[in-house]
Amino acid sequence: MMSKADVICFGEILWDVFPNRKVIGGAPLNVALRLHSYGAATKIISCIGKDENGKGVTDHLLVNGVTTQLVQTHPQLETGTVQVTLDEGGSASYEISLPVAWDAIKLTPELISEVKQSPFFLFGSLAVRGATNRKTLQALLDVANTKIFDVNLRPPHYDISMVYELMQQADLIKLNDEELEEVCNRLGCQEAQIEAQINWLAEISRTPSICVTLGGEGAVLLYERTYYQQGGFEVTVKDTVGAGDSFLATLINELLIKNAKPSSALNRACAVGALVASKEGANCSITTAEIEHLLMTQ
Repeated sequence: MMSKADVICFGEILWDVFPNRKVIGGAPLNVALRLHSYGAATKIISCIGKDENGKGVTDHLLVNGVTTQLVQTHPQLETGTVQVTLDEGGSASYEISLPVAWDAIKLTPELISEVKQSPFFLFGSLAVRGATNRKTLQALLDVANTKIFDVNLRPPHYDISMVYELMQQADLIKLNDEELEEVCNRLGCQEAQIEAQINWLAEISRTPSICVTLGGEGAVLLYERTYYQQGGFEVTVKDTVGAGDSFLATLINELLIKNAKPSSALNRACAVGALVASKEGANCSITTAEIEHLLMTQ
């Protein structure tokens, strides 16, 4: 048996198809790859097809030193793809194929055993757009330790009642400001200010920690009944794909794995998110020197 993971990520592995290139992606994979780059022991639970894109996923994970132990292969469904369109400001919109292999992650005794042993379990809302994954994820949440919910609203691939149900099971929720607004509106929140909305969401979901990213304006974190806010870092945006994923990976690594101060963890996470937005692709290379340099400019 392989050693246990610090973090297990559950959900989609796919290829982001841009007009001029194709890059590996999926929020859980992006988080896993960034965590691995920090030296965290990371595994991903997903499913790929028996096709060239699936082989490409396997090759990419092996080259980057991430185990394929918990990545299943579906005999019929294709590996997931997403058509990505960027606007003039580098913000992305997505057309997500359906159904694909990552919609069909089967529950196995090995998955249950691995999640039981791992201190941190990350999951997102996109991966539960289908009944198979909902059933698998629920069984894993029942045995998971610290549960991190990455709200990733991609219309029409989510159900607000399911998002609310998952929030109630999470120990830490991460959303962006647009997702916070959408969730609050759909669930009946009357508050207008972000901190009031976060307070309301924390109360109704009984979730102790909530982090909201604010794009170029940084992020706000509710952690152990205290608020922390970090302004944005000035960068020239190339594309925003995966910036939030690297932000979340950094927050998990600093706050949960390394037990850094919340203010320091949030500061570093914002810096990494900004650096990713300044480069091409979700899994671009980021050096410690680049992070430290940007932190010094704040």
